[in-house]
Amino acid sequence: MVTNMSFPIQHPYLKTIQSLAAKKKVAVYLVGGFVRDCLLNRPCMDFDFAVERDAIKLARQFSKAIKGAFVLLDEEHGCARVVKKHGETIQTFDFADFRAKTLKGDLAHRDFTANALAVDLKMLSAGSEMERALIAAPAARRDLWSKTIRMTSAKAFKEDPLRLLRAFSVRAQLDFKIEPQTLARIKKDKNLLRHVSAERIREELFKILATEQAGQILSEMDKIKLLEEVIPQVTVMYNVTQGGYHHLNVWKHSLEAVTQLDGVFKEFQNDAPVQAYLDEEFGGHKRYAIIKLAMLLHDIGKPQTRKKEKDRFSFHGHEHVGRDISRNVAKLLKLSTSERYMVEDMVRWHLRPGYLGDFKVPSERAVFRYFRDAKDEAASILLLSIADQRATRGPLSTTEDLHHHVKTCKMLIEKFFEKKSEKPVVRLITGHDLIKKLKLKPSPLFAQILREVEEKQALGKVTNRAEALALAKKIAKV
Repeated sequence: MVTNMSFPIQHPYLKTIQSLAAKKKVAVYLVGGFVRDCLLNRPCMDFDFAVERDAIKLARQFSKAIKGAFVLLDEEHGCARVVKKHGETIQTFDFADFRAKTLKGDLAHRDFTANALAVDLKMLSAGSEMERALIAAPAARRDLWSKTIRMTSAKAFKEDPLRLLRAFSVRAQLDFKIEPQTLARIKKDKNLLRHVSAERIREELFKILATEQAGQILSEMDKIKLLEEVIPQVTVMYNVTQGGYHHLNVWKHSLEAVTQLDGVFKEFQNDAPVQAYLDEEFGGHKRYAIIKLAMLLHDIGKPQTRKKEKDRFSFHGHEHVGRDISRNVAKLLKLSTSERYMVEDMVRWHLRPGYLGDFKVPSERAVFRYFRDAKDEAASILLLSIADQRATRGPLSTTEDLHHHVKTCKMLIEKFFEKKSEKPVVRLITGHDLIKKLKLKPSPLFAQILREVEEKQALGKVTNRAEALALAKKIAKV
């Protein structure tokens, strides 16, 4: 609902921009998403300014005044950004020259009508109401009120193809609907997304993944073939049928699994350790969003490994093939190294919770090996596995098996956080001891020895240095 709220002009940085604009005798307008979010009473941290002229010079002066970081975005079109960090909070201020001769013309070149909004900074004062200073076309007010995403013109997506994806990220964040003509134009122009940089595409994708309806939005993108423009590798999963445990083909199952994952996260919203874990950031993105990307890709290795065995299909080793493909996806989206490893590990080990769930109570050794292999992603994979099972409702699946699987996963999640709170276990022996005490030469055998000693130590079967050396000697046969 649009409100007539007071504008936070007391923000010292906005006062600084007002002062700089007055000295340069240049008109500056707050535009787009910031204005929209203020009117919708949503948190708004990122500022966008349309500047009559010399936007880059104004941005440079502003960055010096507040001691922020200046980033030149597009010299040809007069775009620059200033970034300022306050503790854990980061604010961005984007400045851009008018896209036309007048503000009215500039607003006509915005992406969507609900974003074709502006506020003249010089018209504002402390406590003033935004509505009085608001500049907006009738369509902007109407579509903001009706929660509608409508392109400003048929050329909107050609001017900036990223808007094809942004329509869905805005829909995901605001729960707006995309009106039919705009959706039809997105479908027609979808190939234009290939001309957009991977970094820009990645950020819009993660805006979607960060919402509670990511699965639904990805499915809507899939219906008009836009998602395959974002991640072309997913097309290998199309129409690949599975066995009796599944009611959906590989691709539809993957989309359904993301929807189920949104639900799983809600179940843990009151679990403080899990929430803190999911809220951790890597490469500027929350862990829970990265898990959703891994969920989308978890079975991407199935098409390549699919084999008919008597009356059923098998997919032996698909987790390893999937890991390699997910690595390529991560590189395509230019994820950070830490994010890439996270996605690879989740895809690689996503079957392990299912194996553990095959037992009434998994053995201590099996649990130890799972935590050893999955490392920090152990809890991520367990959450992913619950969603994976819930998206598997074929005739061979049973409610009893699902309940047992969920019970096993939740037990292991609890154990994971218990172990995180414990002091790290100090190794009883190292590679140096193998060289000095057993006179061994460095070789791949070292890893085997140390892993087995570590396992026996964790299980309480080796408790001191002498026992560790004795076990090492036995394994090395010296």
